[in-house]
This record gives sequence, structure tokens and C-alpha cells, in this order.
Amino acid sequence: MSFDVLAIREQFPILKRQVNGKPLVYLDNAATTQKPQCVIDAMVDYYSNSNSNVHRGAHFLADQATRGFENARDLIQQFLNAPKREEVIWTTGTTESINIVANGLRTLLSPGDEVIATEMDHHANLVTWQHACKEAGATLRTVPVTDAGELDQAAYESLLNNNTKFVAFPHVSNVLGTINPVKSMTEKAKKVNALVLVDGAQGAAHGWADVQDIGCDFYAFSAHKIYGPMGIGVLWGKTSVLESWPVWRTGGEMIATVTLQDATWNVLPYRFEAGTPNVGGAIAMGEAVRWFSELDQEAVLAHENALLAYATEQAEAFEGLTIIGNAKNKIGVLSFVLEQGHPADLGFLLDQQGIAIRTGDLCAQPLMSRFNVPGTARASFSIYNTFDDIDALFVALNKAKTMLS
Repeated sequence: MSFDVLAIREQFPILKRQVNGKPLVYLDNAATTQKPQCVIDAMVDYYSNSNSNVHRGAHFLADQATRGFENARDLIQQFLNAPKREEVIWTTGTTESINIVANGLRTLLSPGDEVIATEMDHHANLVTWQHACKEAGATLRTVPVTDAGELDQAAYESLLNNNTKFVAFPHVSNVLGTINPVKSMTEKAKKVNALVLVDGAQGAAHGWADVQDIGCDFYAFSAHKIYGPMGIGVLWGKTSVLESWPVWRTGGEMIATVTLQDATWNVLPYRFEAGTPNVGGAIAMGEAVRWFSELDQEAVLAHENALLAYATEQAEAFEGLTIIGNAKNKIGVLSFVLEQGHPADLGFLLDQQGIAIRTGDLCAQPLMSRFNVPGTARASFSIYNTFDDIDALFVALNKAKTMLS
């Protein structure tokens, strides 16, 4: 294995800046990761040299833009180990990807049907199913979370039945860092012939998005959580499901034929890609995935695990600090509360020392209720973080604790 974190850091220009007169210590990676120079360059290059709409122009720039756009789709296909490139649909991100599925699901559900989500879901993977079920008259059921921050697998199995039509769960919890057993959960759902969606917003960033191995029907993730730009993401779905799935938006590109009275839809993936796409974002997302995929993944995982272990050891020794989420299988996320103050106050005091973390309900209010906290402080780690970053976090926490006491 080979992993040079200092060499990695050199590729991220934002890590060289200061915040409030202090060197930036960026520990909000579960919200969004920073971007390496090659991704920034890919975006700039498109707008500087190839800017044109795709699939529609009969000139050089249009051809160049289309090639870059579709090559990025190929890179995503390889990253996901997807059987077909046509199964890769460009979206604005995980939230839109999930909404595309929910929009179709609400027209396919009937009263008496059941949908399963979880108590640890991000709002984007919970409210969507609530809305779909309410419109269809279906029932939403949720998998509870244990005290350790894991999905209760026995409860999950008990929820599955012949009325279960759809199951959705996160690959990794954005609050707890829990890595869910998505393959086995998918296998169990398939025994009752349910469709399965995996919210991969946090999982894809760790290189675990092998959709054929998981066996799911849908997988959704965003570029900005895997070193790419904001405003672009992917919905992957099985051809057999997508070909008959209700369309999301109508307009240009997604049609095959149009009359004044009717229209027919284009083939995959274009039937779900209405309007002018985010070409520069797609190209930059492809570059981010290419860059990430070329790293030594075993070494990357070992580094991230070492960071989490080091941070957890310091947290457990920190008086007045309580970790929220102690799953046996977790990655890169340390959510906690401090006796001495509200998470929002803590976040402000850390920011004054150049430490960037996330505070609040983390778009997971039901999970906060489960652990009886108003919110948490969350430090989340990425491949460019160091042990020095973690030391700086706990030095800053000590100062903040004193100020809040």
C-alpha cells in the first residue's frame, strides 16, 4: 500500500488558505468534499475551450462537448460497475435522483402497499417516501436504530412482507458514519420482490458503489461528496426498471416524437434528462471519479480508518463529550455533544480557531429524536485530513469548553 497524504493535500488549493487568521482545518467532508486542481481545471477547460450544448449542434464545439459529456458517463459506469452506460442518468444530485424515483413510485403504489425507509435516513431519503405514500394511500414503515447507531436487522426482517413494494436505505449514515449491510438488506428485500434504492451520497465517496454486487435497483449519489462540483449527480437504475419507469420532467432531449396532441419518450438515459444538462459539471464529475478511482483504495480506506480511530480515542478521553453512534462498522464520521454547550455555539467557537465542522440536526431530525439530542457537532474526515487536523480539533475543543463553562 502507498498513501502520501501530504502529496494528496498539495492537489487541493483551498487547503492552503486561512480562516480567521488560522490555517484552515476542514472537517466537514460529509457535507461536501473539497476539489482537487484537476477537477477545477476540467470545469474551467470546458467553459474556456468547449462550451456548447450537447447532442444538438452540427459544429466542432458541439461535437467536442458531447464527447466529453458522454465520456464522463462511461467513467461513472465503470465506477459503479454498472452493466450498461445507458443506466447512468445525470441529475442535479442525490436529492433529485431520489425524487425521480419517488415521482414514479407514487403512480405505481396502491392503498395497502408498503414502503420501508429507516430511522437514520437523511430527509431527502425519508420525506420523499412520506410524500409518495401519502399521495398513493400506501403505508410507510421505518427500520429502527439501535443504541449503538445500527439498523435493527431483526426489526427490518419483520417489516418485510408481501405488501412491501419498495425499500430505501442509506449506504452510510451521514450522522453516525454507520456502514449499513446494503447487500444483505437488498437480498432480504428481493425475497418479497420489493424494489430497492440505496442512498449512496456518503457511500460512493469511499468507493463502495458496486451496483451489481449490491444487487439494488437504484443507486443515487452526488459529485460534490466525491471531490466533484456541486449541482451534478447520478441516478443509476436497472434497465429493466428504468425502461418502464414514469418520466420525471418533460421537454427537450427526453422526447422521441412530438405532435400538437401527444409525444413519445426517448430511449435511456435521455428520457430522464430533459432540458440543457450541466455539461461542465458532468465532465468535472467524470474527472473527479477518474482521479479518485486511480488512488490506492486499500490505502485510502486504511488512512480514513486510522483517522477515525485516532479521533475516537481522543473523544472517549475528553471529559464531558459524548459520541453519538458507536457502530461496529463505521467510517470517517464523529458526531458528538458536549455537556458545556449547544452544538451551534461550539461550531461558532471552533470556526474562530479555523476549524470547520457541521452542527445542527444534520438533515436527520428523526434520528436526533431517537438519541434525544437537539443536534450534534459532526467532524467528518476525508483522504486529505491528517492526524494534525484531529489534534487541532481537540485543542480547539478544549478552548471552547473553557469558554462555555
